[in-house]
Amino acid sequence: MSYRDENGGVKTASVKSSAPRLMDDVRSKLRVKHYSLRTEQAYLGWIRRFILASGRRHPRDMGEADIERFLSHLATEVDVAAGTQNQALSALLFLYRVVLKIDLPWMESIVRAKRPQRLPTVLSQDEVRRLLAVMNGRLWLVASLLYGTGMRLMEGLRLRVKDVDFARNDIVVRNGKGGKDRHTMLPRMLVEPLQREIERARVLHGEDLAAGFGAAWLPHALARKYPRAARDFGWQYVFPAEKRSRDPRGGIERRHHIDDAALARALKSARIKAHIVKPLSAHTLRHSFATHLLEAGYDIRTIQELLGHKDVATTQIYTHVIKRGGGGAFSPLDRM
Repeated sequence: MSYRDENGGVKTASVKSSAPRLMDDVRSKLRVKHYSLRTEQAYLGWIRRFILASGRRHPRDMGEADIERFLSHLATEVDVAAGTQNQALSALLFLYRVVLKIDLPWMESIVRAKRPQRLPTVLSQDEVRRLLAVMNGRLWLVASLLYGTGMRLMEGLRLRVKDVDFARNDIVVRNGKGGKDRHTMLPRMLVEPLQREIERARVLHGEDLAAGFGAAWLPHALARKYPRAARDFGWQYVFPAEKRSRDPRGGIERRHHIDDAALARALKSARIKAHIVKPLSAHTLRHSFATHLLEAGYDIRTIQELLGHKDVATTQIYTHVIKRGGGGAFSPLDRM
């Protein structure tokens, strides 16, 4: 396979030898720019699918028609959601602009799939009560915390001991969506369960230190700036995993937080037991938190800050949820 380099020269390389190097380059650039592990995995997956769907050609040999054909294939034949198609496009934009350093002005004209405007699924307070009543243990605590604080799933699972302030009933959410920090409330009914969970984490941390481990993963350059901080108890996760595992990015054995799949399974089981017919996920608890605060009369700006929304327009979608059917109007049948 031949392609032109940055100076216009022609080079020849086999797909078998170039593909692994290309993926390594993509992975390296993603980590330099501090993309999350999940985004890294998603982008690598889309780039790999793009190459395979295009006959294993090198991306340098492909152009506008190939990218549009791939995106159309996702929409028409695979029938992916608009958000998924846009993620694939973002991955290809990153590949060409950042990794291959190829300026493709025509990519600006590719129309992103339009996301349908849908109202979020929200549980009633009674449904939340029934859901939590059939859960127990650590996963009950995580679900209660997500509903009681409005945190996103990974914000809750990645919560560090130092960011829970029992004296002020306050939680600091670090590195939320968009890399922003924010404050949210600590529900008083969760104070004692959280204190017990943190004591459990303290025991596990002590065992890890005794075994020669105990260094938590620190974001970005903090591990180099504060080399001892990783073993400090304040940096440990509030919800540590049962067992240590190897970090996929560095190969270091350490204790991570509990797996989000465990909570997903617990919520699915609890939904069935509680006889809730609505589909729900961990994010449904966040939607319910915002809606129930609005119903209680809290100001939308306050809710925006608690949720960490950049634009209040994002928060305003919950005002549509709390309306009665028909935009808040009474049916004439009910007036008879």
